[in-house]
Amino acid sequence: MKKNEGTIDRALRVVLGIVLLIVGFGVVGGTGGTILGIVGLIPLVTGLVGWCPIYSIFKLSTSEDQETVKA
Repeated sequence: MKKNEGTIDRALRVVLGIVLLIVGFGVVGGTGGTILGIVGLIPLVTGLVGWCPIYSIFKLSTSEDQETVKA
């Protein structure tokens, strides 16, 4: 897995993931909160790892190193 997310993209994903986790598990509660919290894990993990499977499927990259994704 080569990184296909740039620095800003990764930072936004991590922040969004944390916000969704806090809102889901801390504010909303119940089944909806649990679902929201679990959905928050997706951007958090992809932001921390630096690789997005959807970007790979569509051969996209926001990485500064554009050679990481080959057509």
